[in-house]
Amino acid sequence: MTAEQFAARHIGPDPDDERRMLEVVGYGSIDELMDAAIPEVIRWHGTLDLPEPASEHDALAELRALAARNTVAVSMIGLGYHGTHTPAVIRRNVLENPAWYTAYTPYQPEISQGRLEALLNFQTMVTDLTGLATANASMLDEGTAAAEAMTLARRASKSKSPVYVVDADALPQTVAVLTGRAEPLGIEVRVVDLDTDELPTEFFGLHLQYPGASGAVRDHSGLVDAAHAAGALVTVAADLLALTLLRPPGEIGADIAAGTTQRFGVPMGFGGPHAGYLAVRAGLERMLPGRLVGVSKDADGNPAYRLALQTREQHIRREKATSNICTAQVLLAVMAGMYAVYHGPDGLRAIAARTHEAAARLAAGLRAGGVDVADVAFFDTVTATVPGRAADVVAAAAQRGVNLRLVDADRVGISCDETTTPAHLEKVWAAFGVAAHAGDVDAALPAALARTSDFLTHPVFRTHHSETAMLRYLRRLADFDYALDRGMIPLGSCTMKLNATTEMEPVSWAEFAHIHPFAPDAQTAGYREMITQLEGWLAEVTGYDAVSVQPNAGSQGELAGLLAIRAYHRSRGESHRDVCLIPSSAHGTNAASAVMAGMRVVVVGCDADGNVDLVDLDTKIDKHRDALAAIMVTYPSTHGVYETGIASLCAKVHDAGGQVYVDGANLNALVGFAKPGKFGADVSHLNLHKTFCIPHGGGGPGVGPVAVRAHLAPFLPGDPLTAAAGRPAISAARYGSAGILPIPWAYLRMMGASGLTRATGVAVLAANYVAARLRGHFPVLYAGNKGLVAHECILDLRPLTKATGVSVDDVAKRLIDYGFHAPTMSFPVAGTLMVEPTESEDLAELDRFCDAMIAIRAEIDKVGSGEWPAGDNPLANAPHTAAMVSGDEWPHPYPRSVGAYPAQERVGKYWPPVRRIDGAYGDRNLVCSCPAPEAFES
Repeated sequence: MTAEQFAARHIGPDPDDERRMLEVVGYGSIDELMDAAIPEVIRWHGTLDLPEPASEHDALAELRALAARNTVAVSMIGLGYHGTHTPAVIRRNVLENPAWYTAYTPYQPEISQGRLEALLNFQTMVTDLTGLATANASMLDEGTAAAEAMTLARRASKSKSPVYVVDADALPQTVAVLTGRAEPLGIEVRVVDLDTDELPTEFFGLHLQYPGASGAVRDHSGLVDAAHAAGALVTVAADLLALTLLRPPGEIGADIAAGTTQRFGVPMGFGGPHAGYLAVRAGLERMLPGRLVGVSKDADGNPAYRLALQTREQHIRREKATSNICTAQVLLAVMAGMYAVYHGPDGLRAIAARTHEAAARLAAGLRAGGVDVADVAFFDTVTATVPGRAADVVAAAAQRGVNLRLVDADRVGISCDETTTPAHLEKVWAAFGVAAHAGDVDAALPAALARTSDFLTHPVFRTHHSETAMLRYLRRLADFDYALDRGMIPLGSCTMKLNATTEMEPVSWAEFAHIHPFAPDAQTAGYREMITQLEGWLAEVTGYDAVSVQPNAGSQGELAGLLAIRAYHRSRGESHRDVCLIPSSAHGTNAASAVMAGMRVVVVGCDADGNVDLVDLDTKIDKHRDALAAIMVTYPSTHGVYETGIASLCAKVHDAGGQVYVDGANLNALVGFAKPGKFGADVSHLNLHKTFCIPHGGGGPGVGPVAVRAHLAPFLPGDPLTAAAGRPAISAARYGSAGILPIPWAYLRMMGASGLTRATGVAVLAANYVAARLRGHFPVLYAGNKGLVAHECILDLRPLTKATGVSVDDVAKRLIDYGFHAPTMSFPVAGTLMVEPTESEDLAELDRFCDAMIAIRAEIDKVGSGEWPAGDNPLANAPHTAAMVSGDEWPHPYPRSVGAYPAQERVGKYWPPVRRIDGAYGDRNLVCSCPAPEAFES
């Protein structure tokens, strides 16, 4: 295929469709539309300086060449990243399956039962292995999970001390992330050698590593008791595979467990993405950050899954939120949970036993050869002392294709995993200059720490062990869900556009998947060149001077940008600048991130049109001029409008000495037409999982790079292994979720300047087409120049709700019957639907959605007229399941066919597996692990 064709494949409407859409909107061309929509004061009229668009074949060939410059060595570095075998049935049917990777966050639970069940499996796996009561639905990585554990401990502890004690044997990247998060919050991280030093008199929390970074397995029960006596909470960062053999943290009284599930079938990916985990003892579950899957019931009383409690607490509590986490690593959590389902408890024990046996054999061989191996209990990692020779040993191993960890000039760390073979051990022995060891070895785990409690007792972990059973289980769960492989997901603020297969394919290549994040630079030249190119292209697209891809979610990009602003002010002797202005319409994570960055939030009001109120802005600037650090503003606005005052806003803040943070959540309405770095912004984060085609994966992975102007570049995130003052690590790996960066690289490479610009224009055209078609049926709440919206529009249902009682929930659930995922509900305005059609949907799908909304409006009118009773109508009863409409009894005042087939589409209809779910019941009766099978017996 020719290079020009990829953009045509990606962009749904063809030229004929565009002409028809433009006629409805009232413009002669997309350029004319964009000239009218975008304020001239920010409009950029150049051409993006990007390579000419490549064909799919050529882009893959270029990526192959880059991948070939990476060396896939045997990784025995450890430090929380391990080789693992992804079962092929999971790789092909989850990681590489669009039914899983194109799904959205399960905010519409009736059409998300498959991934919710998979996440409940994950939560159950974590609670069982850690011995704690409740786990959330995953964190971003181990370092950030540990940071969330630290702030959770601070909230829950009765101690007033600012001191947080960290085990000196903790993972170094975790210590770096903890330190970076702690400083703006006034927390003092104190690293203590717990083998030799006493705990301080007062502290609010203790972080233990189990096993330690050195490999040592210690009995922490005495430390836990001492911490509790001081009023502190204890977090154990535990290796879940080790916990199949070792006594779990919950059994020694730990309050929190944190870590990663990477070694459960998820490739290292040069640092990510991987599902971190966080689990807590009973009594702390309502303080858990992030997402939590719970069990509730549907309208028929049947068990059904949903997100529970504070899954988006920062949108409700804003600057009072305790975390800015609004995402998870769902796709990777599903993989890790399914790894446990597939292997079961016996399989996991066997993998752990083989891993430990390899490490014990390795140690025995080194000792037999006269090498000093630390005389401590260990699970998979040994530390060998070779005075003055450590670098030589590491180099000798590298020559044999094995990477070891250089601890210091005298010590080498070696970690085994499920991929370790006898041949690998022989290469390591040879690197040390000792003979292979063939004798018997003894286990190196102390009997006193051996696990005696059972785990993974639920039938789901004891059933699907054949490939046939696993394949059918994954297919059944996928069939429960609605993802982009079925149809349009018109979510405002979330940009659900299709992720091309060509973009996804390289993620599974060994040269990208099986690279350790701390591998020698000589082995990662291809990765680093790809990342440098990607960062350069993103800088060109946004008009900034420098980009870091380290933040592994949009929320982390926000924090990184605000910390850069904070460090910049401090470097100029203006550490007193700590006020962050945030419009009342802003995404809730903005306020939460500002607080985490040590700033005080001051809210700026919005006017009747949803724009930032510049008069109120002047008032707030005047009041806080000497303390003003920054303003965070989303552009186009959260209301889906190109605000005309953005350049003036930037100038006002700069005049007062502040910095301008433009939230890049809506960048897909700007690419090729405006550059934040050129119209007054100093820093933005970018959502690669939105504008640049990394798939949402059911709620993650995401990547949230931070882009800055030159004066902020010295304060971008630092390498967690060498983090310097002023450049804190945001995530545990230098390049964050590097394993999925081939996706946006391929998207940018194949779209080129022309394709990216056209995609933006078509996205804005599609949103205005939907607004134009629906405006006569539902009020469109906000608009900008000449009545135009940006890339999304807000449909106001409040007048209809007031007149008829039909709620926004009723419309959202009824859309399921019509074969659609609902738009974004009640954000940013309660009682509304925010619709974002994206450039990926063709005219037929746009019309199918508009027709469905118009038909639903007619149904609302029937309720309003009294033809259908308010409490018993197709909207109130939606969604309709196959079981419901095929039941023997039908007591409703409308035909079954109206409930089942409102759109007259009988071929390929999606049937939700459950009826409407009672969310409040699930919060009152919190159940967050797999219920017994008997619960599903009708």
